[in-house]
Amino acid sequence: MLGLDVVVPVYNEEGSLERSVRVLHSTLRSQFTIDWRITIADNASTDRTAEIARSLSAEFPEVELLHLDEKGRGRALKKAWLESTAEVVAYVDVDLSTDLRALPPLIAPLLSGHSDVAIGSRLRSGSRVVRGAKREFVSRTYNLLLRRTMNVHFSDAQCGFKAMRRDAAHAILPHVQDTGWFFDTELLIVAERSGLRIHEVPVDWIDDEDSKVDVVATAMADLRGLVRVTRSIVGGRIPLEQIYAQLGRQPFEPARPPSFLTQVLRFGVIGGFSTIAYALLYLGLERVMIEQVANFVALLITAVANTWANRRFTFGVRGRPGALWHHTQGLIIFGMAWGVTAGSLALLHTFRPDAGPHLELAVLTAANLGATVMRFVLLRLWVFRSRATHAPLEPVRRPLTSREQVLGS
Repeated sequence: MLGLDVVVPVYNEEGSLERSVRVLHSTLRSQFTIDWRITIADNASTDRTAEIARSLSAEFPEVELLHLDEKGRGRALKKAWLESTAEVVAYVDVDLSTDLRALPPLIAPLLSGHSDVAIGSRLRSGSRVVRGAKREFVSRTYNLLLRRTMNVHFSDAQCGFKAMRRDAAHAILPHVQDTGWFFDTELLIVAERSGLRIHEVPVDWIDDEDSKVDVVATAMADLRGLVRVTRSIVGGRIPLEQIYAQLGRQPFEPARPPSFLTQVLRFGVIGGFSTIAYALLYLGLERVMIEQVANFVALLITAVANTWANRRFTFGVRGRPGALWHHTQGLIIFGMAWGVTAGSLALLHTFRPDAGPHLELAVLTAANLGATVMRFVLLRLWVFRSRATHAPLEPVRRPLTSREQVLGS
């Protein structure tokens, strides 16, 4: 059985492909005694990349070409990994920014059965990284946001240096939708939330100055991906419990309580959208009804939506049990918030009877922000203080592979 399959995803890399594959081939030949293969996953290149890859596969029996007609780094990796027969599947970026001396410690815990996924990390103690301040800031900010909002613990989602056991890949990859650069992040979120063990290796990494990656555009696409994955997990479209039952190593937590900082961040995002929605509703309703009624209706609509969103995302409460009472409590808090905003509007008209809609909106927005702080305190300490907890499922152990049985004996 093939032990290791290292995939190199490429798109229009005629300038660097040959040198990188030769370096990778030499490294694998000198550092691994198991059977291995290099798969060049060409995703719809329009230059000489495919031609160079065919030449390399003709020269080296251990090199194969996988051609895709559609572009997408994630699409290429998913197809290559799912079709591989190797016990461990891995990938490295074609620019070889990561020092390949980290490859053996990346693969070893997967071959032994100790871990299910292994990643190179540029943010772990012991790593050595050379890159610009902009990329460093974006990377650290993104990974911090990822850990705080998604309740995950891996340190570096984006390093192009990862590996998986084949059984883990076949369980996880069918549920990974992204076909581009967010593929790595989505894979790791699903893996950790399903109870798989992720091993991290500090790496030496030098930024590729000729990289074609648009950092800002990629970051925005990643943020949209985080929203989509959150909705899929909350909505149950990703079967975390099923994957856990097959491969999970830790007690599964269907609804892990978010930390206080995570709650603040999520509440702030939801509150920001609620404030914008409130302002737009008020401006529209103010044209057809008196100010106080417009304020009441706009606040009522956004309050109901706000309670629903905070219940599911900020405080991690799912399912119907308690939902009616939570919304009732939310409406009580809404009444208090309405009193704050209505009082501010009344005070404004007392001192400025001629106040126009824009001044009214400014005062109401400020009052609404104050009421938002009050809402968070009451939601945390009153509405969701005694939120239901879920009993963890008993671990279901996967069958041992022949390699693990030998090691265990």
